[in-house]
Amino acid sequence: MPKKQYSYTSSNKKIILASCSPRRIALLKLWGLSFTIIPSNINESSNLKKPSFIVKELALKKASSVASHHEDSIVLAADTVVVLNGKIIGKPKNKKESKTILKQLNGSTHKVYTGVCIVEGNKKVVFYDVSSVKMKKLPPKNLKLLFGKHMDKAGSYSVQDKKDFFVEKIFGDFFTVVGLPYIKLAQKLKNFNIYLKHL
Repeated sequence: MPKKQYSYTSSNKKIILASCSPRRIALLKLWGLSFTIIPSNINESSNLKKPSFIVKELALKKASSVASHHEDSIVLAADTVVVLNGKIIGKPKNKKESKTILKQLNGSTHKVYTGVCIVEGNKKVVFYDVSSVKMKKLPPKNLKLLFGKHMDKAGSYSVQDKKDFFVEKIFGDFFTVVGLPYIKLAQKLKNFNIYLKHL
C-alpha cells in the first residue's frame, strides 16, 4: 500500500481563506491545509457576461479585499456559478426560486464554473475551471423534496449530497462543482510553495 502524502508549505506566511463557505473550508481541510477564515463580504455583482470572466473577477475582488488588510499572508478566494443554456444561475433567493431552478435543472446537462484567485503581496494568480454536470430526471414527488434544501448553493443543489440522487454524472473535476478545482489549484499553489495532499 502506498504511503499517504500530506500537504506541506515551505512558506512562513499565514494562509487565509477569504470565504466562510462550509464546502470550501471542508475541502481545504481535506487537502491538508492549515488556514484562517476571513470572509470578504464584497458586493458579489458583476457587469461581465461570460461566466469564466465573472467567476475570475469576483474571486479577484474577494481575495484583493482581504489581502489589502493582510499583506503578510497568502489569501485564497473563489466564486462558483451554474450555467444552463447560456443562462447564469446563482443561489436561490427563496424557496419559490429554488423550486424554479430545480425544475429547470431536472434532467439537464449544465456547466459549473469556479474561479479562483491567490494573492501574496503584489503577486496574484487568477484562473478558472469548468465541469459539466448531467442531472437525473427526477419525478415531481422526488424533486419536491429538494425545494429549498440547498439555499446557500448556486443551482440550489448539492453535488456531494448523495441522498439527493440528483446528479447522474460529472464530466471534469468533481471538486470544481463543489467549489474549488483540486487539479488546477494544486498546480497553482506550488508557485506559492504550498503543496496539497495527493488524492
